Amino acid sequence: MIHPYKTREGGATVTIFVPYDCHNHCPFCINKGEYADLTGFSAENICRSIGQMDAITPECDFVFTGGEPLADLDVLQSMLDHIPTTHKVYINTTLPVSEHQSENDIVEFTRRNRDKITCINVSRHMQKYVVESNDALLSRLAVPFRINCVLYKNYPKAELIPYLERFRKIPGANIQFRFDYTATTPENLYNEAGDMILSDLKKISRYTGLDGCRMRCGFHFDYKGMELTYHKTLPYSTIVERDSRNGVTYDILYDILIKQNGDIHSDWDGTKLDVDAYEKAVFEPYDLRWLEKIAC
Repeated sequence: MIHPYKTREGGATVTIFVPYDCHNHCPFCINKGEYADLTGFSAENICRSIGQMDAITPECDFVFTGGEPLADLDVLQSMLDHIPTTHKVYINTTLPVSEHQSENDIVEFTRRNRDKITCINVSRHMQKYVVESNDALLSRLAVPFRINCVLYKNYPKAELIPYLERFRKIPGANIQFRFDYTATTPENLYNEAGDMILSDLKKISRYTGLDGCRMRCGFHFDYKGMELTYHKTLPYSTIVERDSRNGVTYDILYDILIKQNGDIHSDWDGTKLDVDAYEKAVFEPYDLRWLEKIAC
């Protein structure tokens, strides 16, 4: 670490990479290579790191990703059990169903953890990269859910409306379209003029406003009463910035990563977190705010 840490009130979001793989091969996934060799992966070490993060920031958000968090419900449960209820918990998943795991198993898991899981982010892409479980499973979940869809490269924009209609009548459904974050830069994060995804969404739904911060932004829409968000985020989680009030340069952390072996990183490029220094982090209000809001 070169500079002292600064993060938002409550603490940086902690993303946990589960210590087991998925069977998917999504072309935009940057994590797949990490699961080629499972040597050293340890749920026990991950639980120990969860405890460290809880002790430092007892109200930070946790996100489970992978890999496929719901591929091993027993191990996922063991990790969830180490997270106190002061935290919000999100799970990124495809809702995998197999001969070893039924829809009822998933539903029961959500019922058992309904007081702990804040939201399940379900991957449902317009271009089929994975074997999907039945859409009817979504309405059976005992926790809130959101549909995540990456609009990757030359996505089939003619299928946007059929895709929206597919989910519009499922109670509780809302959709987050995601830009390919490996292609996001500070220069195009808020760029609207040349953004074809934004243009396509404005043609088929009602634009309701923009929120954002240094790191990410969301363009919000309404499609026949269903909430849509077009989300863009930078492909890293640390921003170096000088505080004009005291002249100190900080590493400002938005995300902290617990890797498959339990190591704690401060960014997606392998940078280790200085845990002792993070205990002394300066906190600031989260800079996510509404930049434009259009009344209904």
